[in-house]
Amino acid sequence: MRIVRYHAHGSPEVLVTEETDLPAYGPQDVLVRATAIGVDHADVQRRRGTFPLGAPSLPHCPSTDVTGVVEAVGRDVQGLAPGTRVLVWKAPAAYADYVAAPASRVLPLPDGIDDAEATLLGSTGRVALNLLRTAAVSAGESVLVHAGAGAVGHIAVQAARQLGAARVIATAGSEEKREFVRSLGADHVVDYTAADWPEQVTEAAGGGVDAVLDGVGGKQLLTDVRLLAPYGRLVVYGGSGGDTVQPDLPVLDLLGMRTVTGFSMPAVLEHRPRQAQQAVRDLVRMVTDGSVRPVIHARVPLTEAARAHELLEERRTMGRVVLVTT
Repeated sequence: MRIVRYHAHGSPEVLVTEETDLPAYGPQDVLVRATAIGVDHADVQRRRGTFPLGAPSLPHCPSTDVTGVVEAVGRDVQGLAPGTRVLVWKAPAAYADYVAAPASRVLPLPDGIDDAEATLLGSTGRVALNLLRTAAVSAGESVLVHAGAGAVGHIAVQAARQLGAARVIATAGSEEKREFVRSLGADHVVDYTAADWPEQVTEAAGGGVDAVLDGVGGKQLLTDVRLLAPYGRLVVYGGSGGDTVQPDLPVLDLLGMRTVTGFSMPAVLEHRPRQAQQAVRDLVRMVTDGSVRPVIHARVPLTEAARAHELLEERRTMGRVVLVTT
């Protein structure tokens, strides 16, 4: 089978397609023939060697969300059979024709959801929904979603409305992206490159913001804290902006009953597994009934993974980039 990996950190050209054996699978695992593979900003950062939580050992093939068809199951697996169309979230060595993963990470897919779109039901969409729940968004509140046109952001913008948010505000860096996010139901979309973007957010929120979702990180975190209304919550979940040094947070900035929380999907899976599973079920329902629309920016052949990474580095994507195997 084909697998895409890199043997050194660097530009997209370090991604190479190689031939290898099918992955081994154990008694509690499932072997899946991949059809669509999600590509994330974290993949780009790991490839560069700039991921905030450290660079992976080499050689490395990214772990990400995969949709496909069950090829075989381990002897202890129940409820899944060869031929079943499934989603695998955070499949190891995912840029490949076949992936093997624990059955606990495999979800049968309903009819009517495209394979590429279904990749957004995995860790990406689940992150979006769990971010909103970590922020405790409730009816009538205002929500600010940074990078609203991104893979996580565009799901969060839509799901926030489903959770009752009265004002959904987002940031995006181009007019094309801002129009895209408006089309998803955002009430206000702010150009984060404008010097007065914080003032625009405050005006759009009618004062302070009740909840902020930030996967960009860097120096804007201090601004986010100061945008919060009393009892406002900031949830930090990444550093896609590329800043490797995060600012110190003055304790005095929290005295207005503001809360800052870090978010990690692996921590949710470990300590709140039922919450994680419920988020997937809720997201499947939202996508099936049309209240949340996953958007695919580009479908790129597996052997052109370098081009998929280039699309993300150009920061012009709206929705998700996926690799396809056929």
